Amino acid sequence: MASPDMIIITPKEKDIGAFAVRRALPDIKKRAVGPFVFFDHFGPVTLGGEDAMDVRPHPHINLATVTYLFEGQIQHRDSLATQIIIHPGAINLMVAGRGIAHSERTPADVRRNGGTLHGLQLWLALPEADEQTDPAFYHYPKEDLPSGCAGDADVRVMMGAAFGLSSPVKLFSPTLYVEATFAGSGALSLPQEYQELAIYAVDGTVFVNNTTIEKGQMGIVEGGGEGPLTMQSNGAAHCAVIGGSPLGRRHLWWNFVSSDPARIDQAKQDWREGRFGSVPGETDFIPLPDK
Repeated sequence: MASPDMIIITPKEKDIGAFAVRRALPDIKKRAVGPFVFFDHFGPVTLGGEDAMDVRPHPHINLATVTYLFEGQIQHRDSLATQIIIHPGAINLMVAGRGIAHSERTPADVRRNGGTLHGLQLWLALPEADEQTDPAFYHYPKEDLPSGCAGDADVRVMMGAAFGLSSPVKLFSPTLYVEATFAGSGALSLPQEYQELAIYAVDGTVFVNNTTIEKGQMGIVEGGGEGPLTMQSNGAAHCAVIGGSPLGRRHLWWNFVSSDPARIDQAKQDWREGRFGSVPGETDFIPLPDK
């Protein structure tokens, strides 16, 4: 059976204030992978003092955000009155549903003492039936996420099921998010049960069916699991594997994602008029952009 074709995406840098993020999704070559419509890689960056993460309160609708840190801390606050410090290894799932506002900042002790920040933020589109669900925040500590060995790699299953492991993280549609780490050269057979699949090289270089994915690149499998997929490494490497079932076309405007453009227009008006609710502990917010 022929090997699936691959799309290689080199992320674009986006400035968010104290540092830039590398955005792999959405891209002109591929707007989404399964339910994933947004994929940002930030850091490693040293923060402290005036160099801090200060993402003021802003709104979301009809999506869920996934924040995962390799290093560092983020102070999360939202309009549900959630206040939590996000730590490495934990999964933090914020379900925007019909609407939520939140902020992301460097915690006070890191501002004083300095520290490194490194991680990923992903956005999941919600199925149409769940787009207007009640907003919610779910925290899953590192020890609740299953890990093991598969092939020549250490794997952690953050969302979905693979390699005989199943994550407790809430899902709304078939979704996969796995961390795979090679200590040296080796190979890993990738799951084939997911309709779409992508591999992002956080560190090191890997090869999927002889296609090279360099550090900081995303390789997307065209055609899903039409043939065996093997990820190989010639040395130490660290990758994120994401996938799932596509949910159909989604419209993205600023921080809003929806199957319905009219719902985005309503969200714009709601943010202008302060109908998303306040974020406790915050007095400022990001205004609606002009375009």
